[in-house]
Amino acid sequence: MRPPEFIRQFSATTEIDAPTDRVWQVMSDPERWHEWTPSITSIRLLGGKPLAVGTRAIGRQPKLPPALWTVTAVDAGRSFTWVSVGPGLRVVARHSVEPTARGSRATLSIEMEGVLGGMWGWLTRGITELYLALEARGLKARSEDPGYRRAPG
Repeated sequence: MRPPEFIRQFSATTEIDAPTDRVWQVMSDPERWHEWTPSITSIRLLGGKPLAVGTRAIGRQPKLPPALWTVTAVDAGRSFTWVSVGPGLRVVARHSVEPTARGSRATLSIEMEGVLGGMWGWLTRGITELYLALEARGLKARSEDPGYRRAPG
């Protein structure tokens, strides 16, 4: 019997018919992600907005335990990275947007690091791939919605 193939990296990319500043507005407002993707129940930033290195957030997703995320990098208008750490596991999530001829391209990625990273990736592969796909579709739809306005603050 062959051992399971451990998976550590996942990503989803979507083309969006909206400028990068519009996509960044949506992407960088995680407290509203639950409005446009069923993969997020809630995200609460601890210490206010906007996202900055050191910002922490509590994220809740269906079928997964709550996670404490810490922002480790921000390239304003282009990308941010945050990390969630547990015993034997470090999850790194990157969210980026770049310009294209028709608008923007957004890439959402998750990397499972640590001793248990490969095993956790293997165990959660289906839900991780589903959630990234839902988030990419939701980000596209919200970014292309002319009626969307970012909440003040």
